Amino acid sequence: MDIKKRSGENLILASENINEIVSAAQKNYFPSNLLLSITNNQSNQTKNQVNELENSIIFGVLLVVIVLTFFLGLRNALFVGIAIPLSMLLSFFILNSMGVTLNFMVLFALVLALGMLVDNGIVTVENIYRFLSQGHTPIQAAKLGAAEVAMPIITSTATTLAAFIPLALWPGIIGEFMKFLPYTLIVVLSSSLFVALVINPSLAARFMKVNEDSIARPKWTIIGSALVLIGLILNFIVGATAFGNLLFYPGLIIFSFLYVFEPGTRIFQTRLLPRIERNYTQFIEFTLRGKNARSTFFGTVGLLFLSIILLSVLPPKVLFFPDSQPNLGNIFIELPVGTDIEETNMITLELEQEIANILESYTYKRNGKDYNYMVESIIAQVGKGTSDPNQGPDNAATPHKSKIVVAFRETKYRLDSLGNPVLSSDVLNLLRERVSNIPGALIVIAKDEQGPPQGPPINIELSGVNYEEVLAVAQDVKRFIKNSSINGYDELKVDVESGKPELPIKVDRSKARSLGVSTGQIGDALRTSLFGKEISRFKNDEDEYPINIRLSDNYRFNLENLMNQKITFRDQSDGQIKQVPISAIASANKSSTFSAVKRIDLDRVITVYSGLKEGANANQIVSEMKSLLKNYDLPESVSLSFTGQQEEQAKEFSFLSKALLGAVFMIFLIIVGQFNSAKIPFLILTTVILSLIGVLLGLVIFRMDFVIIMTMIGIISLAGVVVNNAIVLADYANQVINRRKSELKLSFETPLPIDELAASLVLAGKTRLRPVLLTAITTILGLLPLATGMNLNFYTLISQNDLQVYFGGDNVAFWGPICWTVIYGLTFATFLTLVIVPVMLYLSEVGKSKRHWANNG
Repeated sequence: MDIKKRSGENLILASENINEIVSAAQKNYFPSNLLLSITNNQSNQTKNQVNELENSIIFGVLLVVIVLTFFLGLRNALFVGIAIPLSMLLSFFILNSMGVTLNFMVLFALVLALGMLVDNGIVTVENIYRFLSQGHTPIQAAKLGAAEVAMPIITSTATTLAAFIPLALWPGIIGEFMKFLPYTLIVVLSSSLFVALVINPSLAARFMKVNEDSIARPKWTIIGSALVLIGLILNFIVGATAFGNLLFYPGLIIFSFLYVFEPGTRIFQTRLLPRIERNYTQFIEFTLRGKNARSTFFGTVGLLFLSIILLSVLPPKVLFFPDSQPNLGNIFIELPVGTDIEETNMITLELEQEIANILESYTYKRNGKDYNYMVESIIAQVGKGTSDPNQGPDNAATPHKSKIVVAFRETKYRLDSLGNPVLSSDVLNLLRERVSNIPGALIVIAKDEQGPPQGPPINIELSGVNYEEVLAVAQDVKRFIKNSSINGYDELKVDVESGKPELPIKVDRSKARSLGVSTGQIGDALRTSLFGKEISRFKNDEDEYPINIRLSDNYRFNLENLMNQKITFRDQSDGQIKQVPISAIASANKSSTFSAVKRIDLDRVITVYSGLKEGANANQIVSEMKSLLKNYDLPESVSLSFTGQQEEQAKEFSFLSKALLGAVFMIFLIIVGQFNSAKIPFLILTTVILSLIGVLLGLVIFRMDFVIIMTMIGIISLAGVVVNNAIVLADYANQVINRRKSELKLSFETPLPIDELAASLVLAGKTRLRPVLLTAITTILGLLPLATGMNLNFYTLISQNDLQVYFGGDNVAFWGPICWTVIYGLTFATFLTLVIVPVMLYLSEVGKSKRHWANNG
């Protein structure tokens, strides 16, 4: 029995309710020897993905707080770190009021925003700390520090939001699927801005100190020891595992801080960080000396062109959506039209047994029993609802079709007896190689598709007026491609069958008219006989059930009985009730026809389509097919086009390209408003363009796929993130330059001397070095668990003492391209912010200085 949830309902709650009903029925109604099994439960996959994302958030938060502790010290790290839970709680409240549920798109948006959440807080707290260290009172430091960076971080947040606003306008099915990403990011980042400008200064004014009090190590050692000891007793003696761990791990964290992080933080802040600042200062001084600035800038531009050349020489594999490991394998069996359902069932059973025998190779003994570490279940279904979904909806009876579904175990359990991971795609390839060919049958093995609905990767549409001609051309195109040397596609199929049985009813209109019967009455009688007619509704609590009436099976499936049924009607001429058998005014003859007729813009359309074999590149195969079909003699009355996934791919790439341009334009307008100048916005946007060097080199060096949807979202996200640090640094450099002009009593229009300009830029870079590094590192570390696929289950760690560490899963395949795009780009963009932004400001001011002195003697 197939059960599907209603649209808009909660899948996990529905699954839990079904499990309760099944358990109650098995306990109270069914015989004890009746086995009920629930298979292909999609809520398990959903729960796994949600759990992995939740654990990625927890792991990311821990990494971010550890880094903040090293840079800012524990107290200041807590000031910044509090932005994470506060921003998320505020975001949940706002999203809930918007009617947005906590789906895995929202959770990924939280992972993506994790490092960005603390960016504003880092800048604010670090600036307050700087004023406090200069001798200001805590309240004065909070006011001055927050006020100085208020406009830059408002602008930087606005630019980040501007990058995601175009994504919120994404049209179509994919837009409906992806829209929660920009919605969540916009809400979360706006919440973090509120926390940074309101909550952080308030806490800093009350609790911030320049020199943290020395930790009372003996006191905290006793507290940590007590927590660890009590936790161990509760865990291993009393058996209260979860409660014991809630005491044990905080005690362990106290010991870690006392004897690892606290000494490490002091060493980092007193030795390593000053050394980094000195090295950076020396490097930036060297860069701004003589012609070095010009060489650095044009060298970076040259690197951009080099990375583009490398990408064209070593092009990555281009995908529409990520190519993830399948959780289900679908084997579609199609026999000749007209095959009896019993014969289809018999062939399907034989094939199901053959598949089970092949999959026995993935078993080993566990606890004395055979354990299949790859396959959870094999389910066969015959008849209605077994068509390949690429053929479109098929509501007709299909006794000649069947489907076998192979459900794989969760990714973390797909390990052989030696603990080595096994790919489910390899299992499907094995089935393709070894499943027997059945004479007259078409067998297609396909994996389940992740993400929003897509068309087939190979989809050739042929359209024309004459349907039989179009069908003949479609069959000929299919043979033409199969006889070529093109490989990588699965099985070419035509989405129309030409031998489908039908029973046309021909009405003798003159005889029917003479008897007073209309064709509508005949059609209504036959329709009611075959499919039934709703006569009432039965209401049970909140549910309503239709009550239908129709002929019994011995009449419905017997042509003679069906045609001999009488139509009862009132004669309009004399008002009498009359009865006329259908056979007296109509005749039925068995025939065959097409299974469906599709039309697009009034033209009749037939599609030749195919899936792909594992590892095949759709774009490459389509390109080869297009080149091949240039030599095909296509009739003038028939047109041919590649649609499906290729059409969607072109459409989505076009939208994302426009979204990127729109985001850049909005970012430019925001920066112009901030600086009241077009010069600095152009310099900052140059860093966005140059940050693509990191993305392009990452794709080339690590041979990663270019996933159109995910990589483009990553590039758009990167555009919003990259400008943040550039804005903060450029704004502060302007403040330092203007302050130095005031000290030298120069007018605003008068440029600084070259040596003073270089010193001001070095000072600005050194002052903003720590927040720039922090914001980049926290953003990267927040994404790293999901990018690497490192899964740590903190729930089972607390409840079962089992961390369940494993690499991989559905999320890393799906979200990895976005994460790595941001990581590659942001890594290089950090260099751009700290080096290229001062260089570009220097070159700009030097040019301005030359023009000024040339005009003023």
